[in-house]
Amino acid sequence: MKDMEHVVVEKLGPVLSLTLNRPESLNAFSPEMILGLKDAIRNAGTDEDVQVIVLSGAGRAFSAGGDVKGMGQARGIEVYEHIGKLNELILLIKETEKPIIAAVHGFAAGAGANLAFACDLIVAAENSKFALSFSQVGLISDGGGSYLLPQLVGPHLAKQFFFTAEPIPAERLYQLGAINFLYPLESLQEETMKFALTLAHGPGRAFGKQKKLVDLSFTSSLEEVLEQERLLQTLMVETEDHQEGISAFKEKRKPAFKGK
Repeated sequence: MKDMEHVVVEKLGPVLSLTLNRPESLNAFSPEMILGLKDAIRNAGTDEDVQVIVLSGAGRAFSAGGDVKGMGQARGIEVYEHIGKLNELILLIKETEKPIIAAVHGFAAGAGANLAFACDLIVAAENSKFALSFSQVGLISDGGGSYLLPQLVGPHLAKQFFFTAEPIPAERLYQLGAINFLYPLESLQEETMKFALTLAHGPGRAFGKQKKLVDLSFTSSLEEVLEQERLLQTLMVETEDHQEGISAFKEKRKPAFKGK
């Protein structure tokens, strides 16, 4: 376990656990937290021992997003620079060719909710809530929410959630398909790790490329995605995991993928 500034980094076999660690402020973002997440995710991207990343929060909540205590005091240029660093984190999550799971409990508010939406999969506690609370303080969404949320729930609901800033129960987002799994709070950590380990023992390179293709589909034409599938499949058929999958199928056994 490595306790970085405001982020606890722990390797659990092939799973890298990243815990937002400012529980006294409901894990509101700090420059150190954003930098710690970026460093850990960037390192995980090139670490062959890490197959899956799990992002969670310490204490009573996943993340309250922006630090309210500092609001109203920052100058425009400071906000511009802070959001630039947050943008780098969101892009890094999307660019990293490994599954990244958000495990959400308590509240995920503002940019904290958008951080979860940027992840590839969301596992949430049944009593958790998401709040796009920007309009309550006269702001717009940052952290990519204006792009991410409409993709998950459609433009009309996204506008409603942004305009009203009302907390959204995890159950509703689950019904809308924005959350993958719901569990009782007491079993959230165990079930998330069980799911992460299942993915970690899958064909890691294929997962990474599939992640890129799905995200690409929102900004590309069918022709472009078809060509990317064609090019990437040409690479995939020569991977060790593909050969192992074929052998396992013929031998009627479970494949032992290595992410290679």
